[in-house]
Amino acid sequence: MLLAQRVNRIKPSPSTAAAQRVRELKAQGHEILDLTVGEPDFDTPDHVKAAAVEAIGRGETKYTPVNGIQELRAAIADRLARRHGIRYTPEQITVSGGAKQVIFLALMATLDAPGEVIIPAPYWVSYPDMVLANDGTPVIVDCPSFTLTPDRLAAVITADTRWLILNTPSNPTGAAYTAGELRALADVLLAHPQVWVLTDEIYDEIAYERLSTLLSVEPRLADRVLVTNGVSKTYAMTGWRIGYGAGPAELVAAINTLQSQISSCPSSVSQAAAVAALTGDQEFVRETVAVYQARRDRTVKLLGDIPGLSCTAPSGGFYLFVNCKALLGRRTPASQVIHTDEDLTHYFLESQQVAVIHGTAYGTPGYFRVSFATSTDILDESCQRIGRACADLS
Repeated sequence: MLLAQRVNRIKPSPSTAAAQRVRELKAQGHEILDLTVGEPDFDTPDHVKAAAVEAIGRGETKYTPVNGIQELRAAIADRLARRHGIRYTPEQITVSGGAKQVIFLALMATLDAPGEVIIPAPYWVSYPDMVLANDGTPVIVDCPSFTLTPDRLAAVITADTRWLILNTPSNPTGAAYTAGELRALADVLLAHPQVWVLTDEIYDEIAYERLSTLLSVEPRLADRVLVTNGVSKTYAMTGWRIGYGAGPAELVAAINTLQSQISSCPSSVSQAAAVAALTGDQEFVRETVAVYQARRDRTVKLLGDIPGLSCTAPSGGFYLFVNCKALLGRRTPASQVIHTDEDLTHYFLESQQVAVIHGTAYGTPGYFRVSFATSTDILDESCQRIGRACADLS
């Protein structure tokens, strides 16, 4: 079989590959402490599950509108109005099989070669490959402070620039932009009207401080911003596969056209559950964020106490991006040299059965990502093992 070039120019998701390797090792009988998984370890709230069961009982198991049921789009519009101060119409909202699908369809709808997409690094692993799959050109901008500065943004904008992807809070760093930082970026964007902005806000409710948004800072950008989000992270609904996008009606219509030919519509039952999640009691969110914050603080301290490692407390999400540059060049007890962050993560897995993801996968060598969306016991034991592994290096 002769495969299309779009398949040959992309690679499988490194985070998915890491999770699969953990599953394989566990199937072989190894007891792996898994810090790779980017999903809540909590169960979906009971009232959300009950809403799905009730929808099945009512026979709501048929096709829905391509862009999602009216009740869900209304709930999304209410949430976005509170979050961004902008009231979206039903025609400006699309619902899809996860925020990931919305992002992919948006790029599919707008990119032709050599359309450039600015991606600040560290970045979520899928952004560059999504751009490549849709004939675009990823323009990676290294951000040592983990947030994009206006000078760096202005320096890479060209006549071919189509999008800036802004992920806040970020995966993998948990960094979030302040109102002042967003204001400075908005000023650059206002001077370049050909540049659209895709804001990935999937972690916006898992926040440890009050967070600002680009549109709340500069609503004049609303006619060229696509807001993407979903219920996966906030409500522990990763497997329900519901995400959404909100933006200019013409773009949303194009996304809907593509979706009509790809998946017809999102799951009817999952949409009923998402309505309950967005409109129901939010105590689950408050409780889980408090748990995440306690885990964050504890794990930052434990890892920070290990010589050779350092990390800062993230503003949101459930990841730590750990600086391990001081350990590169050292030798393992088997006399193998740790040349890269990937070598180090393999060493952790093989010597201590702790799985993390190397920072190079996120465009930033010299780091590794830890997910603290797991129990305190697992986090404590993992940090102890990582400490032992680091101490054994010479």
